[in-house]
Amino acid sequence: MIGWLLLEKRLSGKATTLGAASGAVAGLVAITPAAGFLSPLPALLLGITAGVASLFAIRLKFRFRYDDSLDVVAVHYVGGVIGTLFIGLFAAVAVNPTVRHEGLLLGGGLTQLARQGLGVLAATAFAFLATYAIAWALRATIGLRVTPDDESDGLDSSQHAESAYEFTATSGLGRTS
Repeated sequence: MIGWLLLEKRLSGKATTLGAASGAVAGLVAITPAAGFLSPLPALLLGITAGVASLFAIRLKFRFRYDDSLDVVAVHYVGGVIGTLFIGLFAAVAVNPTVRHEGLLLGGGLTQLARQGLGVLAATAFAFLATYAIAWALRATIGLRVTPDDESDGLDSSQHAESAYEFTATSGLGRTS
């Protein structure tokens, strides 16, 4: 969260609550694979790195104009990849005695980093192929997108026939007269 907020403040002049939440999630996603293998300082570095990288990934989303309304790729994929690779850089026997190959930056060589990289590639390929198959099946049956008119009207109205919020000119947000 700290990494995200510092970079967000530097780039846009303001740190946001959405940025704080997204940065916290990115850090939590990143530490999940690495929690049993890193000492506290590499874990702190991991959190900062994941926050910064995830914010840059979101900025790339806008530059390349791909549709990811929940920032799943930027926050979860990027954070997860970084956390997984950090094991190859900082895995420590002192933290987990079952570690057979310490991380590269702790003198363990490239073995663990290469294994982590291979794991990232395998998981990426599996996730891509499974998602592609699911999307293909959905497109063939019920479709993947709503019409532009439904999207413009709002999905609450067009898909659910209800409104999450009621706006009136005289009553303000959420209150009815």
